[in-house]
Amino acid sequence: MAEQFDLRGSGMTSQRARDRLVVSLKEQGIVSESVLRAMQNTPRHIFIDEALAHGAYENNALPIGYNQTISQPYIVAKMTELLLGKKPLNKVLEVGTGSGYQTAILAQLVGRVYSVERIKPLQERAKLRLQALQLTNVQLQHSDGGMGLKSQAPFDAILVTAAPDEVPAELIEQLAIGGTLIIPVGGSQGQQLKKITKKSAMHCDTQIIEAVNFVPLLSGVIS
Repeated sequence: MAEQFDLRGSGMTSQRARDRLVVSLKEQGIVSESVLRAMQNTPRHIFIDEALAHGAYENNALPIGYNQTISQPYIVAKMTELLLGKKPLNKVLEVGTGSGYQTAILAQLVGRVYSVERIKPLQERAKLRLQALQLTNVQLQHSDGGMGLKSQAPFDAILVTAAPDEVPAELIEQLAIGGTLIIPVGGSQGQQLKKITKKSAMHCDTQIIEAVNFVPLLSGVIS
C-alpha cells in the first residue's frame, strides 16, 4: 500500500503558512514569480519527519537523517532563481536528491530533472514524495553525485546541494555550452555559493553569490 501524505496540511503546515513563507522570501530578495509560485504550491512539511513538521515553513534547515539536511527555503529559492536564468531549461541535473524538496521545486520549473543521490534510503523516501505530488518528469539515480550522470549529459544546468572542497571537473564536463552550474564550494574554513557559466569547452565565468553552509559532498554510495 502506498504511503499516504497530508498534502494540504493544517495549522502550522497549512497553505496559510506557505503563503507567509512566500512573503518572507520576497522580503529576502527573491523576485522570480515562477520560483515563488512553486514554493507556495509545494508542501514542504511532507519532506521532513512529522515531529519537525511544525517548523516546515520557517526559514531553517532541518535534519532528514544520515547526517543530511533539507536546505532552508531561502537557499532553495535563491539557488533555483539563479539556475533558471532567462531561457527555458529542458534538462537539469541535481546532485544530491536528499529529501526531494529541491527536486520537487525544480520539477515544476524545467522540462526534466535527473537527480542523483548516494544514500539509497533517502532516495527511496524522496521517490514516494515526488509520486504523491504527481511529478512525473523526474528520473532518480542511486550513484556518486560528484561524478554527475555522464549517461545523460550534456545538461542545460546543474544544481548541487552539498559542498565539495573544489568544483568537480566531471560536472563542468557534463554541462552544455552556455549552461549554468550552481554549487556551494568550500570546506570547514567557509563555503561560498557560486554560479558558474560555461562559455566554451575551455572557459567558464564564475560569480560568487554569498556565504553558505551546506553538508559536505561525499563520495561513495550507501545502500
